[in-house]
Amino acid sequence: MAAFVKAINAKIRANPMLNYVCSTHFWGPVSNFGIPIAAVMDTQKSPELISGKMTGALVVYSATFMRYALAVQPKNYLLFLCHFVNEGAQLTQGYRYLQYHKMGGREETLKQQAESGVKSAVGKVESEVGKAVEKAKDAVGK
Repeated sequence: MAAFVKAINAKIRANPMLNYVCSTHFWGPVSNFGIPIAAVMDTQKSPELISGKMTGALVVYSATFMRYALAVQPKNYLLFLCHFVNEGAQLTQGYRYLQYHKMGGREETLKQQAESGVKSAVGKVESEVGKAVEKAKDAVGK
């Protein structure tokens, strides 16, 4: 059995593409891609949910490991791409955090919510008044 496993391993290692796919230089970044995918998906959520401290930490983390991915031998371009995408997504989240919490975005959102609430209430009052007027006309007309 050991000879069989050794023969398969030798065959895999002889093919450069299979050797790469069976290495940590491939599977490490592939498994790490969950972080940037989640970060990109989070850009569609409310900026109210963004943690400024965590976003800052992830910006530093991704920048550090982008550099690391190019410092190792052989260079790991897949890992670099993973952290490059994460860096872009985290910088986007950082901007959204600052805009919402520090540049008046929160107040603007609350203002829009209040305006839409008032419009909704006015619409309901107008419809109820219209119904009451119709009832009054029916009662007077009889």
